[in-house]
Amino acid sequence: MKAIAVLCAILLLSPAGVGQQQTALLNSQAAGELFQRTVHLMESTSVAVPGLVRAGAPVLENARQALITLQAAAGQNSALTYSFLANVRGYLALADSVPKPYPFPDEARKQFAELRESLDRIESHFRALLTLKEGQIRSSDRDNLRRYAEANQKLPPPESGRPRVVFLGDSITDGWRLNEYFGDRDFVNRGISGQITGEMLGRMKADVIDLKPAAVLILAGTNDIARDIPIRVIQNNLTMMGDLADAYKIKVLMASILPVSDYHKAKNPRFEMSKARPPAVIANLNYWIKDFCAQRKYTYVDYHSKMVDKAGFMQAELADDGLHPNSMGDRIMAPIALEAIERLAAPPQAPAQRKKRLGLF
Repeated sequence: MKAIAVLCAILLLSPAGVGQQQTALLNSQAAGELFQRTVHLMESTSVAVPGLVRAGAPVLENARQALITLQAAAGQNSALTYSFLANVRGYLALADSVPKPYPFPDEARKQFAELRESLDRIESHFRALLTLKEGQIRSSDRDNLRRYAEANQKLPPPESGRPRVVFLGDSITDGWRLNEYFGDRDFVNRGISGQITGEMLGRMKADVIDLKPAAVLILAGTNDIARDIPIRVIQNNLTMMGDLADAYKIKVLMASILPVSDYHKAKNPRFEMSKARPPAVIANLNYWIKDFCAQRKYTYVDYHSKMVDKAGFMQAELADDGLHPNSMGDRIMAPIALEAIERLAAPPQAPAQRKKRLGLF
């Protein structure tokens, strides 16, 4: 870790990185294609040099594994990118130390030249990625409050007899077209893709409380799990969201974290979701959310039990990538949410009504 930190500092201070970050940073798809090509070049050049197949095998395998992990990771990951970069460097250092046959094949010479160009491109990308991550850390809007700032200003006050419900969450909420599933109701979508519970907690005032809803439905935690955020921290953030809602007399619905699956990984390695989001961890956190709701007299919205299969994965047809519900998944979730909201909004029965319903009159 110390070596990585030193390298990061050197790269950030290197003049070669100045003024290049805007063009050097690759998107996820372009980076994946470059890394895949780099591994292919390492495999093909190793065959052209006697002794390099054996000597370079460990770093080549490390590069392959780093690539697989990068493909499965969500978004750009600087630590994994560095790991891949370091192994490509190590491979080329070994290649330089191993005697080359004479005459050396022109095709192999061209492949080595392309491999070195790929290394330079990866280094530029890594340098730009570090700058991007540093900028995100230092951002004055860490919680992305600007995302809904204008929409919040334009949103009229709730109408009498038409209770407002804010859906607070991450990409699963962000991509949910509430108007298509709930008709003419005052349901307000305040999901932001990629967010963790700490960022949602930071948005509670602007994106929930200030909108004066009757209730808030919180769906959060899957991104925290994927980023190895301690479970206790997730629980604390959810607790504080509940505390804020209670203080402003906003009714709370907390949803279970959705199951994930690996059923679509053959289509794309990134769709192997259970490594970053282990089903057992999801289940344990859902147990806590359900118990927390019972203690606080919140409404627990149980999506998980209706979407999980016997293997503990999300049913294959409900999510095309193993994480985000498709239209079939949304059609499963919508009635669960609506039933919970209507149950919460139903006026309490008077004692006489309860007794009559129970056959006591």
